[in-house]
Amino acid sequence: MSDVQRVLVVGLGTMGTSHARAYRAIDGFALAALCTRNAASRSDLEAEFPGIPRFDDFGEALAAVKPDVVAIAAYTEHHAAMALQALAAGAHVFCEKPLADSLPAAEAVVAAAKAAGKALLVGYILRVHPSWTRFVEIGRTLGKPLVMRMNLNQQSSGSFWEVHKNLMTSTSPIVDCGVHYVDIMCQVTRARPVCVHAVGARLTNEIASTMVNYGHLHIVFDDGSVGWYEAGWGPMMSETAFFVKDMIGPKGSVSIVAKETAAEADMKSSDHDAHTRTNALRIHHAALDAEGRFVKPDTIETTADEPGHQELCEREQRLFLKAIRGDVDLADHWADALNSLRIVFAADESIRTGAVVRL
Repeated sequence: MSDVQRVLVVGLGTMGTSHARAYRAIDGFALAALCTRNAASRSDLEAEFPGIPRFDDFGEALAAVKPDVVAIAAYTEHHAAMALQALAAGAHVFCEKPLADSLPAAEAVVAAAKAAGKALLVGYILRVHPSWTRFVEIGRTLGKPLVMRMNLNQQSSGSFWEVHKNLMTSTSPIVDCGVHYVDIMCQVTRARPVCVHAVGARLTNEIASTMVNYGHLHIVFDDGSVGWYEAGWGPMMSETAFFVKDMIGPKGSVSIVAKETAAEADMKSSDHDAHTRTNALRIHHAALDAEGRFVKPDTIETTADEPGHQELCEREQRLFLKAIRGDVDLADHWADALNSLRIVFAADESIRTGAVVRL
């Protein structure tokens, strides 16, 4: 096997461009080609990646470049088909989350990667984020059952709203964003999900008639833990409390908190850095003394030196390179990716049917 993995990046929006930068920066990868709609007219790509071949058609790019690696950052409805095509061509695959637009399609991709003996890494970027890793570690010390409260609402306009409308051709916000935070819940509890109930609302006529742009799910685990997740996209969404990340157990709680308000930090819910930024972790200890007073004060763990979005993408791709080289076993990663998808697709089903979905 060559020491250098030649990479074809498919889909050059925010995430695809960040991943292309990572492949260019990391020894062991070589950025071989870019594939996106209207590739020839993308002057921004020529300016940032001069001389890198660009293609409009994925099949043509795959045949011409014969890459060692395909990185998929296209819209969700294309993920499974592209991943299967890339694996069949002998390439390792990095795929942005969610892995597919249905659970059977995701299972087919995982099965194909196993059969081909190829690395398949799904873009769960919070798994390489040190502050989020610490958040999970602290959550596991709080006892059981746990209450987990999370959301990520995005007030989008202009090009951001156009991207969200395109995403909602196939994928609701509660699926697209929810896989990240449901995965966090599953990492903390390591318990079996039992049932999911969700509600949703369609707050705009600019999307497909069956699609909702707001959703709220509740999940119950077999250890008694419960969690909720909320996601909404669009120009109507509130910037108030758009980012809640909180876990509570018998021994106390841990919360991702801002040292300053969103307005003071000039944070917007549409900013990708705001989606992963933690600022600080607030740890609350529940123990009381004989007089009913708290034994320990709340503690704050600063995360001032945490990596930004681009560095996180590079960490993710370094992990992928280790997997390609056989230094990382991805079996648990695949199982967890399918588990989180199963939960968010159950939430979508619950919104459609109004019923609790048993898992």
